Amino acid sequence: MSTSVSARGRQSGPTAETGVGDVSAVGNTALDRIGIPHVLRFGFLGLLLLMTAVGIESNFLEPHMSQVLSVSGTTVAAIVTWHNLAVAIASYLGGALADLFGPKRVMVLGAALWVAFHVLFLVALEAGSMELAAAAYFARGFGFPLFAFAFIVWIAAVAPNQRRSTAIGWFYVMYTGGLPTLGSLIAIGAIPAFGGGGVGGPGETGALWLATGIAVLGFLIAHFGVREKRGTRRLAPAGETAAQVLTAGVRLTATNSKILMGFLIRLINTAPQFGMFIVLPAVMYAGEENLGWSQSQYLSMTVAVFATNILVNAVFGAVGDRWGWRRTVKWFGISGSALGLLAWWYVPHLLPQDSTWGYLAAVVAGCLFGCMLAGFVPMGAIMPALTPDHKGAAMAMYTTAAGGAIFLGTAVVWLVRQISDLVGLEDAFTINSITVWVFVGLYGCAFLMIDRLRVVEDEDREKHGKLFGSAR
Repeated sequence: MSTSVSARGRQSGPTAETGVGDVSAVGNTALDRIGIPHVLRFGFLGLLLLMTAVGIESNFLEPHMSQVLSVSGTTVAAIVTWHNLAVAIASYLGGALADLFGPKRVMVLGAALWVAFHVLFLVALEAGSMELAAAAYFARGFGFPLFAFAFIVWIAAVAPNQRRSTAIGWFYVMYTGGLPTLGSLIAIGAIPAFGGGGVGGPGETGALWLATGIAVLGFLIAHFGVREKRGTRRLAPAGETAAQVLTAGVRLTATNSKILMGFLIRLINTAPQFGMFIVLPAVMYAGEENLGWSQSQYLSMTVAVFATNILVNAVFGAVGDRWGWRRTVKWFGISGSALGLLAWWYVPHLLPQDSTWGYLAAVVAGCLFGCMLAGFVPMGAIMPALTPDHKGAAMAMYTTAAGGAIFLGTAVVWLVRQISDLVGLEDAFTINSITVWVFVGLYGCAFLMIDRLRVVEDEDREKHGKLFGSAR
């Protein structure tokens, strides 16, 4: 990735700090001061819109596909799992290809893949072809990670050193702000606007077509609005072959056990989030044995949960800098997320399902999970600190884990359902509860691994950091 340019010490002076030779990269506009490079401002907006397009489907696509294609939930989970495998692969390639060909070209490729195969996917749904829908959905999975993670390379190349972490934080605000937060919010209004019709109805179909237009708009804004020149050129050092650039992160992970553990922890971080996108719609409103919520109630809860996550990302970044990166991840990110996930699952089942206060309590429980997910934010600081001489490759694996979490989350759901089918387990609540506890078990594995990820930059915080009061 592009961060490797400065990490390997191939540049010096102002250019090494900014990644570009243009003073505008270290400008002092209002956006620059809050951490968003002014020269990339339209890229951030384009990213928000494209991720919003991706997020529109996030909380109704699985039951929609099951209804339209007349297939089981297990089959849909398998289709989604293969799609998310493509997402995981593309999350790595986004950074590596951006280093080779320049971020802007890779963003064009990513947007083109997403739009083209999204349209083909919708045509396949209209035709009722499961095979074509599965193939198109798999291919579409390569699209948005190429766009998004090529852009994070561009950010790392342009943002000045003293604001780079903040700029990457803003990347995740836009990424999560679109998927699923703003996407779910738009779905709430779009589904009835396009005719409603319940699960599999014209309202959901219309919302999926609307996503196409939003994605195209996001791409056009980013492509024509950002004119920063470095993003159009190769970023990797001239002496490195294509094979070396493409395999740097994999080779580092295979030889450095701490990088491997950091990769696994980031992989586990948001896996339950994407697994619950499959589990909860059927439980809350779309399945035969649902809790009786309306679709808009469920989507509203999703917006609240991940809006909470966005709002506290910066808070936990500050907590990590004050109290310790590793401790913040261990006690807030890992432990807090495990408890929040259990609350999000059990509270809706334990409280009266037809009462306003029961619904509000379920929303609060979900927001607790969304809040604690932000406790993993310091992993973005820990990963490159684990290998100071290979920061670019370490960040490549960090972004790969971010995309791979989507695959892991859906794969867990699919695997639990497959095993349940084999042993004859049919009770939906039991199957879904097992799924939730598998995710809690993964958090337990992360809890054990995080103690190994001590870094020099964090030692003083570990010794003297305090959550409250003055800290040395």
